[in-house]
Amino acid sequence: MDFVSDALFDGRRLRALTVVDAYTREALAIDVEQGIRGEQVVETMDRIASVRGAPRAIRVDNGPEFISKALDRWAYENGVTLDFSRPGKPTDNAFVESFNGRFRDECLNTHWFLSLADARSKIDAWRRDYNECRPHTSLGRLTPAEFASSAGVNPGRGGPEAHITPGHETEGPS
Repeated sequence: MDFVSDALFDGRRLRALTVVDAYTREALAIDVEQGIRGEQVVETMDRIASVRGAPRAIRVDNGPEFISKALDRWAYENGVTLDFSRPGKPTDNAFVESFNGRFRDECLNTHWFLSLADARSKIDAWRRDYNECRPHTSLGRLTPAEFASSAGVNPGRGGPEAHITPGHETEGPS
């Protein structure tokens, strides 16, 4: 789980919370707002856990949204370990950093977002394409959705109601 920042065409800030399942490689959610607080991270995790169940662990960095009391309480109540990376060590969470680089190169840098709604629409279309149309060599040339389905996991299709595999770690920010 991590954040990526960008801007709308008029310079207003845009933040995207990216949640990626390390096992299936699915982009479970990319939630877009102008600012995201710990309570909003919890809402995203609740939405994901309602379909897939809570993960055993979530890898996160030491950003204020991830060290918030709201996320700490959610993790405690759901039996989830928050695995914090070492400060200044993006290699602790290399998978999500790689995903975020791909997201920036293929989506954020190729679109001009006219509004928050426009950004959400274009970003969700990219997320669906990433999950459903792109084979990964690490998944035996299956797409993340195909791999999740073959592994008996409910794939993260459709809107941002995609989710985390119970008992698997979810990659987090660096």
